[in-house]
Amino acid sequence: MATKFSIKTTKSLFLVLCFTVLTLSCFADPDELQDFCVADLNSSTIVMNGFPCKPMSQVTTEDFFYSGLVNEASTANPFGLGVRPGDVTSFPGLNTLGLSINILDLAPGGIVPLHTHPRATEANLVIKGKVFFGFLSTNNVLHSKVIKAGEVSIIPKGLVHFVQNVGKRKAVVVAMFNSQSPGAAGLPFNLFGSTPAIPNDLLAKNFLVDEKVIANIKSKFGN
Repeated sequence: MATKFSIKTTKSLFLVLCFTVLTLSCFADPDELQDFCVADLNSSTIVMNGFPCKPMSQVTTEDFFYSGLVNEASTANPFGLGVRPGDVTSFPGLNTLGLSINILDLAPGGIVPLHTHPRATEANLVIKGKVFFGFLSTNNVLHSKVIKAGEVSIIPKGLVHFVQNVGKRKAVVVAMFNSQSPGAAGLPFNLFGSTPAIPNDLLAKNFLVDEKVIANIKSKFGN
């Protein structure tokens, strides 16, 4: 009887282990099953998590090279911020590879407004200037520091963060993400420039201010 019990127990454990492995595999990004999958950005017939692959017969060497980060972006805006994008929508060769890269151009005093990346952790390498980085934990603890050229900051996935050029000259930052499409939810725009708009009274209660204050802020983030 002891032998039979042992065999049954072993079988049960094996089944539980198999079930656990299969379950975990359903909730993790799968490894690529091909060398690459250049995104077909023009496809409108397939809905999937990401982009469908361009047919192999249409893939060219140029799909794996990108010059969109070369030219400086304009900082002529209220934030003093220019972004040179390098995600899958601008560089289709990144599709399924789990990474993207942007370059930020910041005028003196320029900022990247408070925002989050819901789908990626971010690593920032300062190329030029002095830059103040900070992010907020879910316990409302601010982790921040001024770093200079050659230094790196890490922003954990999904946390609210900001960037500010605190130097006297232009700053340049290379922002790298572990997602082909990290997403960016800008808090000022989400809260005060959404469509449809969040009711003023609701925002006023959230920020403990008069509705006139909210209306004034919204006027600066009009649709």
